[in-house]
Amino acid sequence: MKIDEINKKMIKKLRQGRKSFGEIAKELSITPNTVKARVKKMIENGILDIVGVIDPEKIENHFVAFVGIKLRNMNLVKRGNEFSKLKGVVSVGIVTGQFDLILIVLLNDDFSLLEFLTKEVSKIKDVYSTETFVVYKTFNLKVPYIL
Repeated sequence: MKIDEINKKMIKKLRQGRKSFGEIAKELSITPNTVKARVKKMIENGILDIVGVIDPEKIENHFVAFVGIKLRNMNLVKRGNEFSKLKGVVSVGIVTGQFDLILIVLLNDDFSLLEFLTKEVSKIKDVYSTETFVVYKTFNLKVPYIL
């Protein structure tokens, strides 16, 4: 599916999650039905999700860690998909550099970094090593509440 300028503008306006299709239509000089149809098509094509997200720093005892993963082999897509299903994992990226994968992980007092590493990461085959970066402060990071 091609994302044209109207779709891009609609996506930007949808960042304000409670904005109605009618308001968006008026601002873009199109009909509400056009907005509804385009949003539906973008969702069906996996381009757009409309979800609630949180700022982990604003919820007591919650924090984010980035975890770099080195694998023993180059089965990156398969392992990345497996990591994406682990408890606490918000996102997985296949990356260049010293790591094969970078994970964004949401943690709290009931689901600690130690628990993530020992109970979740240990489920994945071919992990050679990990390096964890605990995030003290973020800017513009919002994540789904998945714990």
